[in-house]
Amino acid sequence: MKVLLIGDIVGKVGRKAVMAFLPTLISRFKIDLTIANCENAAGGFGITEKVATELFNYGVHIMTSGNHIWDKKEAVALLVKEDRILRPVNYPPGVPGSGSIIYNLNGKKVGILNVSGRVFMNIMDCPFRTAAAEIKRLKEETDMIIVDFHAEATSEKIAFGFYMDGHVSAVLGTHTHVQTADEQILPNGTAYITDVGMTGPFNSVIGVDRNQIIDKFLTQMPKKFETAKGIGMLCGVIVEIDEKTGLSTSIQRLQLKTGN
Repeated sequence: MKVLLIGDIVGKVGRKAVMAFLPTLISRFKIDLTIANCENAAGGFGITEKVATELFNYGVHIMTSGNHIWDKKEAVALLVKEDRILRPVNYPPGVPGSGSIIYNLNGKKVGILNVSGRVFMNIMDCPFRTAAAEIKRLKEETDMIIVDFHAEATSEKIAFGFYMDGHVSAVLGTHTHVQTADEQILPNGTAYITDVGMTGPFNSVIGVDRNQIIDKFLTQMPKKFETAKGIGMLCGVIVEIDEKTGLSTSIQRLQLKTGN
């Protein structure tokens, strides 16, 4: 089975990049399942039902998220009714939505799990212990499990990858919007990358207008950030999974631009 995970989609430019590249990627690489991190897809902050429907229509099967999932107030109701949009599983009990799903893909079951880190992030339940308990539950139905680990610190991501090695198909990092070049199959068969990267404006600072960010650093004054315009890029990874073992046989990093 081939799974494509698209890195953090930022605003309209990011959505247009998905529209431009996804059909070709599915055809060229024979992608079976497409997952996308959507937490910045609506104007650069959060998700709305309209934007979610747009991405589903482009061919995304499941959406993961992170700390920005609640930036649009309608997200609470949306996550209650739409189980294909995940929020981190390690939110405290009682938070709306779900952190995992078993997705039935033409009779084959795939588990998708969304987890948030804690280093330089909001205070959450332990991602290691919470994920281990959820994976034990998911494994009652499938050995093919993809984890979106939404975290800031590279050390926490790498440690989490080794902790999960051999227990899940892939640990794919999101959140920093900067793609790393450390894609690999860990010793026990789990595909890993520290950060998949961003799908959004190429000439930007992690998706935001670069002049606004530079001015913020120069003055230290509060600024209202706006999503950058211009050419876009799609960052992602393709993971090939052995359906018999649930472990991965390859991981390929992608970075595509919509213009020059």
